[in-house]
Amino acid sequence: MVRAIPGAAGIGLRHPHDLALAREPAGTPLTTPWVEVHSENFLCDGGPRLAVLAAVRERYPVSCHGVGLSLGSAEGLDAAHLKRLRHLFDWVKPGLVSEHLSWSVTGGVYLNDLLPLPYTDDCAAVLARNISHAQDALGRQILVENPSRYLSFRESRMPEAAFLARLVEDTGCGLLLDVNNVYVSCVNTGGSAEDYLREVPADAVGEIHLAGHTIDGAGDTRVLIDTHSTHVCDEVWALYRAVIGRLGARPTLIEWDRDLPEIGVLLDEAARAARIMAEAA
Repeated sequence: MVRAIPGAAGIGLRHPHDLALAREPAGTPLTTPWVEVHSENFLCDGGPRLAVLAAVRERYPVSCHGVGLSLGSAEGLDAAHLKRLRHLFDWVKPGLVSEHLSWSVTGGVYLNDLLPLPYTDDCAAVLARNISHAQDALGRQILVENPSRYLSFRESRMPEAAFLARLVEDTGCGLLLDVNNVYVSCVNTGGSAEDYLREVPADAVGEIHLAGHTIDGAGDTRVLIDTHSTHVCDEVWALYRAVIGRLGARPTLIEWDRDLPEIGVLLDEAARAARIMAEAA
């Protein structure tokens, strides 16, 4: 049975927090309204990872967030990878499924990064083909996440928000709006994060991500890096407040993937997002 992801603030399921969530006694208050997992961490036939996920999904709605589908690959999608994802989703029955606006595969080689794309008609056609293929193969809508960018392509012919809106119109996909990625991209490449967020098609946003970033260098060499390794900064919280004021409550995830703190720190971040949603309501 699919359990819908509520318009509330959840956390990512990360080791070593996974056992704490899996072992909560039945009948105790839920620690978090929902959890998100990285799909590729569970593409296995059994073992302790799936056992933990099976226990967690009994208590919490689950969202699956992919990092390896490579929607921007001109060669198309890996049929075997799609098949493994479909098998996982048929078992987990996630409330939401998401992927990145990026590419990471060429010639059968998987690159350990989410690489950027120019925003052109040709790239829009490739992405639309691959997104439609993925949705057909998975039997469901997917949400596409805006990337964190460190450069701009001379070839780009439209702003990122307009490019995402075009993909929504062409494929019927939804959007995973990563507010930290918007801030990082706009600081690194120029542009207004506020304008970007006003241009995103509101009805398409099915989920929001919040995360921390690190700053490298200073002055002209300063760059923001999307590390998911620290607290959400004040500037991103301000953008999130404006987004929620426009969109209303949406499923919101606190992402923290490196230098993991105690689970209470993640829950405090989620509680801050929950307060912002409550104030907007």
